Amino acid sequence: MTDPIITGHGPVGVHYHQFLVTDPGGPVAGEETDASQTGLVGITAGDATIHTGIHTGDVDVTVTAHGHEPAPDAGEWEEIAEISLHSPTGTLQVTPFMTGLDDDLPSLAATGPGTYRLRVHARGRDQAVDLAPDTITEHYLLQCWPAPPTPAQLLRATDDYGSQLRAEQPTPTRVTTHTPRGQHRQEHDILRRSLGG
Repeated sequence: MTDPIITGHGPVGVHYHQFLVTDPGGPVAGEETDASQTGLVGITAGDATIHTGIHTGDVDVTVTAHGHEPAPDAGEWEEIAEISLHSPTGTLQVTPFMTGLDDDLPSLAATGPGTYRLRVHARGRDQAVDLAPDTITEHYLLQCWPAPPTPAQLLRATDDYGSQLRAEQPTPTRVTTHTPRGQHRQEHDILRRSLGG
């Protein structure tokens, strides 16, 4: 096991059952990965999307960036999944879905630009499904390290919410060749304004 190079911890805002890991300079993957593969994390519109049980509110997130692959956390996590990401700028930032980049948590790209593996641990997603609780009910650990791209992988699957997502029909995979990153932000801004955010 490797000690983390960078660590951070704090609340992250959730909207529409999701928060993101994003690179401000470009998409983190050229191909979309539907959440039905892992029930926890996928690639949507060029960002890694972590799927939450709550609809809106805050979740507790810990991030650890490593130089080499760490062991999965042996704690009381209900779901653990991995996905590959590419960071063109060397910044992989955790951010809420409906707002701009949030600098409260450090970048997950510990060694600069390149390809990384993101491991997401989750617990508490069954406690307040589809609700907007006033208190934090869900906890996440995101581990990230440099690694060549490999398919998404599910390491632990025990919560009901993940089972429901995995049972959904996947949407058709779309290959994104070179959509400008600013266009994704514009689309998110238009959605936020239309929803009064």
